[in-house]
Amino acid sequence: MHLIGLMLIFSGIILFEVPRMWKDKMWRELITFSGLLTVGMVMSFAAVLRIDLPNPTKVIEFIFNPFSEVILSFLKQ
Repeated sequence: MHLIGLMLIFSGIILFEVPRMWKDKMWRELITFSGLLTVGMVMSFAAVLRIDLPNPTKVIEFIFNPFSEVILSFLKQ
C-alpha cells in the first residue's frame, strides 16, 4: 500500500514538473531535478521496504575528517 502511494506521489511530481521544463528547454534544471528525484525515490522506497542505507553523515565525516585534523594540527602549534 505504501509503495503504491509513493509511486503515485512521485508520478504526480514528475507529471507536474517535467513537461514545463521540457517545453522551456531547461535541460540543466531537468537533469538536476531528475538526479535529486531519483535519490529521493531510492531513499523513500528503501525506507518503506525497511532496507538499511548508510548514513550520509558517515560519508561526510570520512571526506572531511583528514582536513579537520590538518587544520587542528596547525591551530595547536
